[in-house]
Amino acid sequence: MSKYFTNRLSNLVPYTPGEQPQDKQYIKLNTNESPFPPSGGVLKAVSGEVGKLQLYSDPECTALREQMAKVYNIEPEWIVMNNGSDETLNFAFLAFADEKSPLVFPDITYGFYPVFAEINHIPYTEIPLSADFSVNIDDYIGVNKTVIIANPNAPTGKYVPLCDIEKIVKSNPDNVVIVDEAYIDFGGESAVNLVKKYPNLFVTGTFSKSRSMAGVRLGFGIANPALIKDINTIRYSTNPYNINRLTAKAGIAALEEQNYYTENCKTIIQNREWTKAELEKLGFTVIPSKANFVFAKSAGLDGEKLYLALKEKGVLVRHFTKTRIKDYNRITIGTKQQMEILIEKIKEIKEELNV
Repeated sequence: MSKYFTNRLSNLVPYTPGEQPQDKQYIKLNTNESPFPPSGGVLKAVSGEVGKLQLYSDPECTALREQMAKVYNIEPEWIVMNNGSDETLNFAFLAFADEKSPLVFPDITYGFYPVFAEINHIPYTEIPLSADFSVNIDDYIGVNKTVIIANPNAPTGKYVPLCDIEKIVKSNPDNVVIVDEAYIDFGGESAVNLVKKYPNLFVTGTFSKSRSMAGVRLGFGIANPALIKDINTIRYSTNPYNINRLTAKAGIAALEEQNYYTENCKTIIQNREWTKAELEKLGFTVIPSKANFVFAKSAGLDGEKLYLALKEKGVLVRHFTKTRIKDYNRITIGTKQQMEILIEKIKEIKEELNV
């Protein structure tokens, strides 16, 4: 850190993204990317737009929002597009939380939440998850703070039923409830259908996971138009051209070929359940997941040791050092072949370590 770095942020602990090592070819099961490529229409749409890069993109994302409206059965003015769901979340924190409306979220969840809170000087409270890593709904009922819930949660994969999400939203009418649905397409029920009922509900999503576009950086928010206007006030005050021409075209094409991605999600769900069953045969505890990953620990095998042993064998998973979850590893669900290799390598490790 240089001597010029502002004292205001001197204690900021940045978010740590999943590692992207380049030393050899890995089976990447550590960053929750899709194992499937984008649909053919996406590739064609992007290549067709390359010749227009001298022109600014549409700051309104008009065509993209219109296609989103068709898929999500809602009017375009209820939608905002952003540079990944991380930007949407950051804007939402800025728009809906401050000293008078502090944040509240689980103690084990997406690691960017405390970072966004710190960098924007927003007070926040982390509420411990239950012993089984589930969200205790009563902790958020009538809390009178800005609530952020990742549903399904990361890194656990646990899902809060929609009826409980509605209870939280309904009980906090004077505060915005942000529901981060980055993984909702892998078995959960979206809260988007509730936004017209509750003006304080803000739902975020991403094209990174279920639509195979992590490298494109495209996210969105769906909410009452008044909330969308709030987000756009911040967006136009920072980066109105936040969605580039290639990303916008890729997003439209992906939405037009939604069936391709829906089938991929079904395959990932099947592979997830197969992997869970195989891990349990090997003595693992696996948290029930509605995401494109599982959160698992092995009796008698340290979480970090397993992570390092798998990495040595060319398989990357995600390990966290937080005390309560250090025995677990988060394992992204890939192709059936990738998951079979994972299980094979774990068997090798257990045999080598005699555990």
